[in-house]
This record gives sequence, C-alpha cells and structure tokens, in this order.
Amino acid sequence: MIVSNVTVSLSGGCAGVNSALCAGAGEGHPGGGSYRTTLTPTGNLVVAVCLGFIGTLGLLNNLLVLVLFCRFKMLRSPINLLLINISISDLLVCVLGTPFSFAASTQGRWLIGEGGCVWYGFANSLFGIVSLISLAILSYERYSTMMVPTEADSSNYRKISLGITLSWVYSLIWTVPPLLGWSQYGPEGPGTTCSVDWKAKTANNISYIICLFVFCLIIPFLVIVFCYGKLLCTIRQVSGINPSTSRKREQRVLFMVVVMVICYLLCWLPYGIMALMATFGPPGLVTPEASIIPSVLAKTSTVINPVIYVFMNKQFYRCCQALLRCETPRRGSSIKSSSKVATKAVRGVTVNGPRRTNDLLYMVASLGQPAATLPQLGPSFEPTNDITKALSSENKPAVVSLVAHFDG
Repeated sequence: MIVSNVTVSLSGGCAGVNSALCAGAGEGHPGGGSYRTTLTPTGNLVVAVCLGFIGTLGLLNNLLVLVLFCRFKMLRSPINLLLINISISDLLVCVLGTPFSFAASTQGRWLIGEGGCVWYGFANSLFGIVSLISLAILSYERYSTMMVPTEADSSNYRKISLGITLSWVYSLIWTVPPLLGWSQYGPEGPGTTCSVDWKAKTANNISYIICLFVFCLIIPFLVIVFCYGKLLCTIRQVSGINPSTSRKREQRVLFMVVVMVICYLLCWLPYGIMALMATFGPPGLVTPEASIIPSVLAKTSTVINPVIYVFMNKQFYRCCQALLRCETPRRGSSIKSSSKVATKAVRGVTVNGPRRTNDLLYMVASLGQPAATLPQLGPSFEPTNDITKALSSENKPAVVSLVAHFDG
C-alpha cells in the first residue's frame, strides 16, 4: 500500500524506476509494461483471497441496497438518497477498483500498465473520499434534524442533493491535483495496487499528503464524532420523560455510534497512519508485506458501510425481508423516512424565571419506536406546533418535542 521496493519487469528492460511507474513500453501495455510484486506466491494468494471476498460481498451488498431503493417507494426519502450515494461510491470501488488489484494479486504483477495505474489510483481515491464525506454529511444531517425545532419536509430533496453534490465536488478537489502535478499517482505496497505516491519525500508531495490526511480523514472523523456525540447527549437529556424507553433508545444509539466510529477508524486510520509513516519515516520503515494490510482494510469499508448504515436500519431491513419473502413489508413507524421530523406533543414542564416561553424544551430521538410509546398529553392539552401559543393565563407549561427517526 504505502511504500515498496517495486520490482519492475519490462520486456525491453528499464534503467530506472521513478516514483510512479517505470515509463517503459511493455508489449501489450501502451504506456507501460508488466510490474511484478514483491510478495511471495503465498502472500499474493492470501491477498487475492481477501480481495475476492471483499469485492464479492461489497458488490452483492451494495447492489441489494440499490435494488431495495428502486423496488420500494417508501424508501425514497432524502436521507435514504444519501445512503444510496454511499452505496454507489462503494459499488464503483468494487466494480472499477477491486477486480484489477485482485487480478494483479493472482498473477503476481500489475497488469494494466502505467496509465492504468494512474487511472486506478485516481478512481479509487475519488470514490473512497466520496464515501467518507458522505458519512460526515449523513451525521450532520441527523444532527441538524435533531437541533432544528421545525417540521422537516420529507419530500424536500434540495438539502440532500446539495450534500451529495458537495461530496463529489469536494472529492474531485482533492483527487484531481495529482493529475495536474501536485503529487502523483503510482504503485503502492507490493505493487499490486496503485494510489497516491506516499514515498516521495519532496515538498510538493509532502504538502499534498498532509492536506489529504487533514481534510479527507481527520475532519470527516471529527464531524462524525461531534454530531453523533451531540445526538447521544440530547437523548440522555430527555431520559426523564419515559425512563425505560429512553434507556433502550440511548443504549441503541450508543451502540450504533460506537460501531460507526470503530469501523471508520478500523478501515481508514491504519491507511492514514501507514501513509504518514511512509512519508515522514526513514526509507524501508514500512515493508511491502506490512503496507498491504491497511490497503485491504480500507477496501473492507465497501462491505461494512451497507451493513451498518443500511441493513441495521429497520426500514431497509424490513424491506429486505419483504423482498426475500416476496411480500409487502410490515408497516410501522420505522418505515417512515429517517429524516422526517414529526412535531409531537409531550408532557412539558413549566418555564420559570427569565427564560423565554418559546424555548425548545424537549428533543427526542425516536429509534423506530411506535408513536404510541411516547408520553401522551392529558385531555386538557392540545398538540401545537406553535409553542408561543402553548401558554395560557393559567401558566400552563410550554409543550414541544422534536421527534427524529434514527433507524440507521
């Protein structure tokens, strides 16, 4: 993945190897030759098996997500469109990236030449960053849904469409520069994959790698941790409304957040650390055998993302069951859009002191629970979306709640 002493085998020989690929003209490979790996046959076999397993599962999982989205109209909500964007980027990695590294591992050499290596490095970097930025946008969308005390329009795709466009534009901003001279794409690890040239220790290359690490790995991670952390804190604040139900919701959200963060770090942090070690460490610090492990781990995100963000989502899970059983999915509150916000009235509290009467009192994250589980108002209370009208001359409490579905 990160650094390597790539053995280059060209039919016409090659006097030197640059930081990308040897510019030889091997027969059958315009612009490049056949480049042999430094791994042993056993090592290549292990990598090939792992890549084959990851590519197959990733392809099937993400294809199933797209089939469910097309098959069931109830899934076509704004936030689910963002999940589809993640699945599409992961699917493109499985189709346009993994097969070439798999073939290279089975043959023990890079098969599609220098131009193919540059294309592979660009495409996989593009799709990988799109996926990471989409995960950060997804966490921010859930956070903003919780924090804005207004009823969201579940048919409004404008904000999510802007988020999807941003993910692709942002990714292009950071993946096109190596094509224009700010760093470059070349072979990584044992020579069976290609990516940014981590090992070149020029100021040009180091500055790009630092920016890539900060803006495409650290910042998305911090956004995810902040947004889901605030969401979890919000749920804890309303635990007094219905202690038993809130405790279950809190535990489920906590479990989801922990799984999301751990999987994000497991897939991408080793890759980032190895890249920094190869860039700033002494030559030979990262061996080809060790460097291939983070590269494979990064590709496992194409399998893990659909499981965490889609199949752990109740509405997708029920639709998946319905598809396999050829029946209509069971309807429930979790079938509703996970980004849809319903303003529900819950038992309020009296606002005392200088606090304004239109303060937001409660924000409840509903994890697919039926609305009936929410505390109900007595007959003397009327639900209202205007909390300024919730007070009467009898000093009745202001009543409001923001219910955000968090199915995935």
